[in-house]
Amino acid sequence: MLDIVNSIGGLLWGYVLIAVLIVTGVYFTVRLGFIQFRHFGHTFSVLKNSRKEDSSGISSFQALATSLAARVGVGNMGGVAVAIYLGGAGAVFWMWVIALIGMATSFAESSLAQLYKVKDDDGTYRGGPAHYMEKGLGLRWMGVLFSIFLIIAFGLVFNAVQAGAITDSMYAAFGAPKLLVGLVLVCISAAIIFGGIRTIAKFAELVVPAMALVYLAIAAYVVIINIGQVPAMFELIFKSAFGLQEAGAGAIGAAIMNGVKRGMFSNEAGMGSAPNAAASASPYPPHPASQGYVQMLGVFIDTLVICTATAAIIILSGQLEPGSGVSNIELTQSALTSQVGEWGGIFVAIAIFFFAFTSIVANYSYAETNLIFLEHNHKMGINIFRCFVLIMVMFGALAESPLVWAMADVSMGLMALINLIAMLLLSNVVVKLAKDYNAQRAANKLPTFDASQYPELEKNIEPGIWNAK
Repeated sequence: MLDIVNSIGGLLWGYVLIAVLIVTGVYFTVRLGFIQFRHFGHTFSVLKNSRKEDSSGISSFQALATSLAARVGVGNMGGVAVAIYLGGAGAVFWMWVIALIGMATSFAESSLAQLYKVKDDDGTYRGGPAHYMEKGLGLRWMGVLFSIFLIIAFGLVFNAVQAGAITDSMYAAFGAPKLLVGLVLVCISAAIIFGGIRTIAKFAELVVPAMALVYLAIAAYVVIINIGQVPAMFELIFKSAFGLQEAGAGAIGAAIMNGVKRGMFSNEAGMGSAPNAAASASPYPPHPASQGYVQMLGVFIDTLVICTATAAIIILSGQLEPGSGVSNIELTQSALTSQVGEWGGIFVAIAIFFFAFTSIVANYSYAETNLIFLEHNHKMGINIFRCFVLIMVMFGALAESPLVWAMADVSMGLMALINLIAMLLLSNVVVKLAKDYNAQRAANKLPTFDASQYPELEKNIEPGIWNAK
């Protein structure tokens, strides 16, 4: 059974998804006029006013923090190490490439999520790919499939994976018993996820910026003490990316495959996960495209900033030894320890705790939104699901199951494929939103979306949202 599931996952992630994600990213980049490059500075202008919220939604900054909580996890430290170990330094270049084109994809899916969002029974904004599949395409069955795959992957299994990474790192650094760490994780997770989306958003708003800044400060220190080697590092990355210099397994094919795959896992652009956070925001300016800009910045921060920081630590340390078997978190730990001393390994363990734990609560919030889509906010069903999430956290803390992890990879792959197809079918809507937003900017107006100006869209939008009747 494991071999069959691994084969399906290999086909999805090795060929199909890479091709579809790249094509989709390039397609939206071109159709939106290279928006991620031309309007990059504007993303900061939107973020500057993004702390405004109302009774129905979280702020755009909280939505960004929540999506970053899910994006920035073990993959930013361990996944980057695996990519470099298997694909050489050139894998970093291809991570950059997939992130840059993925920024346009992220703009598209997050703008759609904002446009087709709804209010749940508590009056809170909810939305995401399942909602734009149902409302934008009129295909509820497609949204149901997407929701099921997301709940399996993000709500259950990936939370177990994050919990396992935490217990492993705590045991390695401090000798902490896995059962004890697992129980602590369950208790803290329960306190947050039973508080609902607003509690999760406020937690992410506080923790994510702090943990990211501390990690980046450590990486900056490593770069400064090795400043003379930085030009050589970039030269190695570019040469290895195009097969001009052998670097272990850094031939061009391995570099592209590992860089693209790890980049996709890390920034999640096109996966359909981050739009669930984007839809919960009360955007400012009050236009669906404004949240597209905010989430576009999230992809940049995740890959171009945080993943690059990890890559710099590894490459500058000189600890990379192809074929040694030292990869994943162990490589990042040894690299940092060699630069700052023994406390470097302890710091990595603590960073993993915060990165992985924030991923657990953010992943849960995505799953909750999709569970509500399936059963229309049944309180008992949500509480039962929360208990299952906590059980999976404990399971991940104590056990390993290759079959479960492999099934999650397949589930996530199918989820992404469905989302990408829906996005392409709704591409004309994305272009309308971008043009409407930027036409108002050009006229020195605060971009404000009025659905009545677009009758073909208004009929599918939730009444009372975006002036829809």
